[in-house]
Amino acid sequence: MTTGTSSPTGPAAPGPSATPVPGPRQLPLIGNLPAFSRDPLGFFAKLRGHGDVVSWRLGPQRALFLSRPEHIGELLTGVETQYRHPELGWAFKLVLGEGVVTSEGAAWRRKRALVQPVVRPRQVRAYADTMTDCASALAGTWQPGQHIDVRREMLGLTQRIAVRTLFGTDTAGREDTIGPAMDTAQAAIGAEFRGLTLFLPPWIPTPGRQRLKKAVAVIDSEVNRVTEERHRSGVDRDDLLSRLLAARDEQGDRLTDKEIRDEAVTLYIGGHETTGTTLTWAWYLLSRNPEARRRLADELTAVLGGRTPGFDDFKELRWTEQIIRETLRLYPPVWLMTVIAKDESTLGGRPVAAGTVLWASQWSAQRDERWFPEPDAFRPERWDEGAPPAPDHAWFPFGGGARACLGARFATVEAVLVLATLAQRFHLDLPAHEIPPKTGLTLQPGAPVRATLRSA
Repeated sequence: MTTGTSSPTGPAAPGPSATPVPGPRQLPLIGNLPAFSRDPLGFFAKLRGHGDVVSWRLGPQRALFLSRPEHIGELLTGVETQYRHPELGWAFKLVLGEGVVTSEGAAWRRKRALVQPVVRPRQVRAYADTMTDCASALAGTWQPGQHIDVRREMLGLTQRIAVRTLFGTDTAGREDTIGPAMDTAQAAIGAEFRGLTLFLPPWIPTPGRQRLKKAVAVIDSEVNRVTEERHRSGVDRDDLLSRLLAARDEQGDRLTDKEIRDEAVTLYIGGHETTGTTLTWAWYLLSRNPEARRRLADELTAVLGGRTPGFDDFKELRWTEQIIRETLRLYPPVWLMTVIAKDESTLGGRPVAAGTVLWASQWSAQRDERWFPEPDAFRPERWDEGAPPAPDHAWFPFGGGARACLGARFATVEAVLVLATLAQRFHLDLPAHEIPPKTGLTLQPGAPVRATLRSA
């Protein structure tokens, strides 16, 4: 399902057209901002219906919306060369600082080189037991017949995993301090992503910004406290913070305490909110698809036989991973990405005016019937070995190119091992009604996800 491939008997076939087509009607000054803010996912579906490269406006910004994987691949791989990231909102910058996600150019290359070894596969192996220990502890508090809020349980679980893998035992008993502060921070970023405060000057003291400042003060205090204790003790522990403190760049320089803080918060948000959200959606989809749930139970019995999974089981839990992959296709936590064209940028060989904002949506592309037949159906078998593959960059929940999510492996292993640990012991029965997604920092359920526990 690719285009632009060469033939042994003739010249290369032309790639898909990147000629922009006009999108929905725009309003003076504000363009398509009201429609986008009201229903971003519906608006993206409408844009996709206009064509593969659609022109629109978000306020005064010229924008293009991309739907073809070939063009999305250019966007993903062209950052740092043809494209740059847009100026992020006040809340985003206040929370994440100058971490690897927000940095550009030489600063980004240095920080990525320092942070990447922290989340390499061999390091993820060291955290697998923490993931399953926390999941087993949660399962120990559940009882058949109990009613639970699935999202609250999953976010609480991934929060504990994030805190312990980041800070080890230094934050024992203090999750209730840093957790609510992180929740406030993530909610503020989510509000900006929906365009509610993105265009307000930083000096306007809205109530939400006042709450965010207090939350960030708590986050800074907790991270700085643990960092200072590590400096005093000089103890090297088996957690992400120790690895960040030990990291050296090519000149032998360490990360500063401010850089440590920024990377720790980035890793926390990436390891907590996104994975907890993915697990919530996975339980929702499994409850609505009993055959997929039965096949999951069969795999867990065959691979684990009732024991707690470990890192070495990950590669054998293929159906479990396919459930996570299909969940990420239908409900990608990161649901959009944007870049800005630099001078002399191109798309599909055509010039793109400098300053144009290029948008792509995981939600939209991953529900395109051209790449995924029956796109709204939950079908983990799409990812079976031997199944027809989707084109490159049609599935990109972790982004792609040089700026792909560093924590992708960590998040995938965590989601698979947690799901396997809990699904061995419990079924989660949800009501039959559909739960719509809600856009924010991540793609969250738009209604409570409540379940009744039943022994597996």
